[in-house]
Amino acid sequence: KGRELADMMERRKVDILCVQETRWKGSKARSIGAGFKLFYYGVDSKRNGVGVVLKEEFVSNVLEVKRVSDRVMSLKLEIEGVMLNVVSGYAPQVGCELEEKERFWSELDEVMESIPTGERVVIGADFNGHVGEGNRGDEEVMGKFGVKESNLEGQMVVDFAKRMDMAVVNTYFQKREEHRVTYMSGGRRTQVDYILCRRGNLKEISDCKVVVGESVARQHRMVVCRTTLMVCKKKRKVLGVSSGRRKEDKETWWWNEEVQDSIQRKRLAKKKWDMDRTEENRQEYKELQCRVKGEVSKAKQKAYELYTRLDTREGEKDLYRLARQRDRDGKDVQQVRVIKDRDGRVLTSEENVQRRWKEYFEELMNEENEREKRVEGVNSVEQKVDKIIKDEVRKALKRMKSGKAVGPDDIPVESTTDAIFALRILMEKYRDGQRELHCVFVDLEKAYDRVPREELWYCMRKSGVAEKYVRVVQDMYERSRTVVRCAVGQTEEFNVEVGLHQGSALSPFLFAIVMDQLSEEVRQESPWTMMFADDIVICSESRQQVEENLERWRFALERRGMKVSV
Repeated sequence: KGRELADMMERRKVDILCVQETRWKGSKARSIGAGFKLFYYGVDSKRNGVGVVLKEEFVSNVLEVKRVSDRVMSLKLEIEGVMLNVVSGYAPQVGCELEEKERFWSELDEVMESIPTGERVVIGADFNGHVGEGNRGDEEVMGKFGVKESNLEGQMVVDFAKRMDMAVVNTYFQKREEHRVTYMSGGRRTQVDYILCRRGNLKEISDCKVVVGESVARQHRMVVCRTTLMVCKKKRKVLGVSSGRRKEDKETWWWNEEVQDSIQRKRLAKKKWDMDRTEENRQEYKELQCRVKGEVSKAKQKAYELYTRLDTREGEKDLYRLARQRDRDGKDVQQVRVIKDRDGRVLTSEENVQRRWKEYFEELMNEENEREKRVEGVNSVEQKVDKIIKDEVRKALKRMKSGKAVGPDDIPVESTTDAIFALRILMEKYRDGQRELHCVFVDLEKAYDRVPREELWYCMRKSGVAEKYVRVVQDMYERSRTVVRCAVGQTEEFNVEVGLHQGSALSPFLFAIVMDQLSEEVRQESPWTMMFADDIVICSESRQQVEENLERWRFALERRGMKVSV
């Protein structure tokens, strides 16, 4: 159904679609093909379920996804400076308990109240109610062109529109009844699916009608509206400008031309049956439905050969690449293209976003914690330093395994495996001996960004690093400048006066030197103290002792400018 839905949206030129009764379990996002992505929410019972489908060009504009329940969810998008909130809803049916109906309307009210008044809102929902034809007494929220009589559930829709200053868009456009009826079952022809928008934005909607002749849903028909969000874009230079998007691996799945043709024949048969409700047309449609299901099953079975290949040693890298790609596809927000300023206002222009990123990181990377100034000095180590030759580098590289790191060189040096193994053995021995073991996992706040430069030079000299190397590192850090590369471009340069260089291969080594010296007086032998980068584990046989050790660590680190996260 997902791919069939995507093809229908592409054919009908629909950019954003609210769907209900999805009955998918879980809450995530997934690509459904043809350049469309589905954001959905469902429960394990496979009941209800709501979702929003976006065209690929709008996926990177998603700022926030709120999954309230299996009946209400919303997406916030930024489109050329316009904030658009898309809400998908599925109201309880007529026979459901009043408590369930009240819960749905309460959830929808909460979503609306959380949206700032200056932002656009479009609600696409199956309200399971009839607002009726005519609008006497309700002219401010609906037009005259509903379908037949209203009912209690339809009055709830009207009351909601009045509370939230919304308008029922379907009812403002005079169409034939065929293009107003959204639900057909047996001899019933009613209107239960509606699009709502703010009354102030109603003038920007140029058309709204029901699409006939589609077979994606058996009983419901799609309601579409055409709206204007912005004026045409002005020209700008794009030569040499990166899109800011991550390169994606194209995943080959089971969809093929045979399945596509079968779906097309089924769609035409459904359209024929809708126009002429004879038993012959109905039987033809049912036969094509069964045939499509069979062809889809065959296509999927052939595609499983891909997984057979992935189960080999040669396909291992492809497997991990596909897994990473699927993980990225499942994320709601792919890129952060807009951010908030200090006062919580959303910034949309590229210049303002870049300026805010620079402002934030300039403060972050130049903030130094309070510390005691060192009075004592340390003697420098003057010694002859030999040049590093190429053979030494080659031998060091050969001793390292490749393909196990995420860095640009793909070469790891250290691993947490040994420390984790030692901690696990320690815990197992104490558990087997039925003795108490208390462990505290310590994390430092912005560890690399808060290392005082004066402490770095002191620790290097105290560790016996040759003065020539100390001066080389000092030269590297003198007048150091950096930029922030974000989804909307690159910021201007700014100075960095505190902390270690981000992304430098030397930074982990320098940080290890600093931690080794600062913890010299409080550090115990392994396994009672284990360290890896800025992660520390303190172990003891009593709770009181481990708390005392933690306090000693906190005092030793914070007096030198490092801060323990609380």
